[in-house]
Amino acid sequence: MNRRRALWYGVAGLLLALDQATKWIALERLAPGESIQVLPFLAWTFTCNEGAAFSMFQGYGWLLAAVAAVVSGFLVFEIWRITRSGAYAEAVGRSRAIAEGAGCACILAGALGNLMDRLRHSCVVDFVHVRYGWFDYPVFNVADSAITVGAGIWIAVLLFGGGERSGGAK
Repeated sequence: MNRRRALWYGVAGLLLALDQATKWIALERLAPGESIQVLPFLAWTFTCNEGAAFSMFQGYGWLLAAVAAVVSGFLVFEIWRITRSGAYAEAVGRSRAIAEGAGCACILAGALGNLMDRLRHSCVVDFVHVRYGWFDYPVFNVADSAITVGAGIWIAVLLFGGGERSGGAK
């Protein structure tokens, strides 16, 4: 395995491990619905989300698990594709190739983390609750954060990543 590929799979593995470790702590330390105030704007609040982001698609956990599995497979392939040779980085630029790899690694970790929850617990374990005054963001987890960061990187690549890929990079 080349170094770039090992790097991105390693980043995904570390984020996945962080996600699963924090969820394990939440499961061990918090009762369902319990909330512990950590900072004026942050609480650990245990919830078990059977839907997707913002609790949408409740009752479709099996479909969400299937989508996560397909997305994960695609991202494993995509990391392999963009790191298979230096030709891709030469074609699109080294910075863009690095950003694409980082985005793929983050989204892969998040998708796998939430997929593991669905398979083990029939729901996604959420526990990070940001709220202050009138602002009350839905409870989330490390995997959700990784997906959001990865998607942000992809959007930045699309907006600022330069022109079209050359024919040799496909």
